[in-house]
Parts: sequence; structure tokens; C-alpha cells
Amino acid sequence: MCRSIKPLRLSDRPATEQEIQEAALQYVRKVSGYRKPSRANQAVFDAAIAEIASSTQKLLNALVVK
Repeated sequence: MCRSIKPLRLSDRPATEQEIQEAALQYVRKVSGYRKPSRANQAVFDAAIAEIASSTQKLLNALVVK
């Protein structure tokens, strides 16, 4: 979907909060079609980023790695 989103399940270290936030931002930009939202859409844009970042962190924490 978006080539700039890099894998966050790293073998040598856990993903940082910043990496997760950046991936969420890229995802929201791609899905919404906005690089920078208008003031009218800023709150919903930011809420989507926070929700996606939270879900991503939960996913990474729950994955079982052998």
C-alpha cells in the first residue's frame, strides 16, 4: 500500500515510539489523500494517527516471536 512504511517488527530491537508514530502518519496520509489536513480536519487526522499508533503498539507487543 505505501512503500515508505517500513517493517516495525525488527529482529535486533523493538520499534521506537517515533517509528510507530511515523508509520501511522504515513498510513493516514495515504488513506486520506492529504499530506497536511486543513484546520477543519486536523483533529480527526491527529486522532486517527493516535489510534493507529496505539493499535500498532498493541500488535507488536502481542506478537509471539520464536
